[in-house]
Amino acid sequence: MPTDIIQWFPGHMAKTRRLMKENLKNVDVVIELLDARIPQSSRNPEIEKLTEGKPLVTLLNKAMLADPDATERWIAHYRKKGNVCLAIDCVSGKGLEKLMPAIRSLLAEKIEKYNQKGMTGRKLRAMVVGIPNVGKSSLINRLCGNKKAKVENRPGVTLAPQWVSTSMGLDLMDMPGVLWPRFDDRETGENLAITGAIKDDVVEIETMAIALCGKLRHRYPALLSTRYKFDPTDIADLTDAELFAFIGRKRGFLVSGGEIDEERTANMLLDELRAAKIGRITLDPFPKEELC
Repeated sequence: MPTDIIQWFPGHMAKTRRLMKENLKNVDVVIELLDARIPQSSRNPEIEKLTEGKPLVTLLNKAMLADPDATERWIAHYRKKGNVCLAIDCVSGKGLEKLMPAIRSLLAEKIEKYNQKGMTGRKLRAMVVGIPNVGKSSLINRLCGNKKAKVENRPGVTLAPQWVSTSMGLDLMDMPGVLWPRFDDRETGENLAITGAIKDDVVEIETMAIALCGKLRHRYPALLSTRYKFDPTDIADLTDAELFAFIGRKRGFLVSGGEIDEERTANMLLDELRAAKIGRITLDPFPKEELC
């Protein structure tokens, strides 16, 4: 894997930490957005420290692309740790109706204090945090009912904090999406790159596609064989790289001399994973301590 994936722009993390610290005093709650397909890899391991004990709501976005059984288990995992956790999908709006009731329940004591001070109906303020391309701007636009935050299907679009209002009694601060300086392991970097949190032009997409083949053959063999029309016994003795080439050949992605067009095959695999054409897939394995 390229060094780019393991070590990721430390200065950006320092800037985000500073921005969060400067703005936390202005919010009542932090909304943490995760990718439901990678609910562990997409979570900043320092989030509790960074939010300094502020009430935290964790949203598993893109749930319509993720394995629903795995999503339920991840929700239970985060709730067991004391988090308010919901599955949502910002494209369809599914699950978002649960957000405001969850926030009001979490902040019930604070809301009551506001009421006692004659501040009934005071708007609540939330900071929205998450990695690049996880859907922060899409969430804000859904909650606003119109497009106030710039949205593109690529990481790094939001460059500075911006406040937006909603009609549900909640003001939202959209923070820039930034990855942490160093990932704990190779798999975290792979998962982030495969799902598009890291720009494709700074990673070796062929390497990522081969890694994806390895993950799918072990975790979702039936979906993989169905999508690419082969019998599982056909690939039993193949390496992940050979499986990648096998799929490219099945699709007819060849160049002169009969060689596999690796770039085209890699782009196809990553695009089809991201669009859930292979199926609803969760790449993060469930925490080992909770598998029993």
